[in-house]
Amino acid sequence: MRDHLSRLTSLSASLVLALSVSATHLRAESMSPGQTHQACGSPLSIDDGWEIASPNSVSMDDAQLCTIAARLEQRATAVHSVVVVRHGKLVFEQYFPGYDQPWGQPEGQHEFTATTRHDMRSASKSVISLLVGIAIDRKLIAGVDEPVLKFFPDTTAVKQAGWEAITLRHLLTMSSGIKWDEARAWTDPKNDEPHLTFEADPIGYVLAKPVAAPPDALWTYNGGGTELLGNILERVSGKPLEAFAREMLFQPLGISDFEWKAYKNGKIAAAAGLRLRPRDAAKIGQLVLNHGRWNGQQIVSADWIAQSITPRFQAVGYFGGTLFYGYQWWMGRSLANGKEIKWVGAFGWGGQRIFIVPELDLVMMTSAAQYGQPKEGLAAIDILTNIVIPSAH
Repeated sequence: MRDHLSRLTSLSASLVLALSVSATHLRAESMSPGQTHQACGSPLSIDDGWEIASPNSVSMDDAQLCTIAARLEQRATAVHSVVVVRHGKLVFEQYFPGYDQPWGQPEGQHEFTATTRHDMRSASKSVISLLVGIAIDRKLIAGVDEPVLKFFPDTTAVKQAGWEAITLRHLLTMSSGIKWDEARAWTDPKNDEPHLTFEADPIGYVLAKPVAAPPDALWTYNGGGTELLGNILERVSGKPLEAFAREMLFQPLGISDFEWKAYKNGKIAAAAGLRLRPRDAAKIGQLVLNHGRWNGQQIVSADWIAQSITPRFQAVGYFGGTLFYGYQWWMGRSLANGKEIKWVGAFGWGGQRIFIVPELDLVMMTSAAQYGQPKEGLAAIDILTNIVIPSAH
């Protein structure tokens, strides 16, 4: 009896999937020619620096990729975009309308296309890491072992013992040991993250935090450290963070349409404020995959990329503790077709993800609105592991 019910359940699931796929294709046929290409995942040519190719031309199964929409429908997830790159070519993109809470805009239903900017949230931290590497490459910063306090000689807020031992490397790896907690509810006054938004001097707030553990002894997710890194970049370059990022990173990548939002106190949100088109976010992934190169230009040194994506700490308390952390980059793995596949990731609140899969020469980017959901990011890892990676041959 149980076997019979199991077969019926399996058959029902197959019928639902088939109907979902059929519905997706029917919607595509009812759209305009441009939208039809978008619905089946064929990227549009918008002169943004990407070479466009078909999945089959880079040994990916296009039919399998085109099941992504049906998979997302089954999970009822608020995913807004999926972008796939292989062998340096943009081969798949798909966009979905839905609810969003864009930074500084009204929340509600929004449309998303290839030219729509999306919040990157904490994926901004990984971009800060790239910018620190560029600053070191250009001798604006001597190296990661520079003491943090060296860059804040004018700050009077630091009175806590232990800060003198904290270096840039400790900020990059979130191992500074300062007392910091952003895992609480946003309305909890003990949550440190909201203070970055409301304090008149958020940098002073971070620097005044007590040291709870020696550096390198305790990994704690800490956006305050990233804010210090962003401010240090402004100090050593003599430019606003947005201007430094534009000149040193975004312009060389052909990224012209971006925003870097500020907190309510007017201070730029280095740890979370970046807004990019998903296709441009995928360029960040491709840059890392190419060891710091884009279109033949070395934008950030290969050595910095290698240091950044070397696992340095177990990310205890995040995603079951199964992930590792480097210089503001996550490292994990997927089990696909019975094989473990390692990847590097930039993660942002709400399901913003950039996955880099070196073994397959592959990048996948997703944007979403799964803010505060208990299974945030589940859809992204699901389609990476069960559709995108298996489709690559």
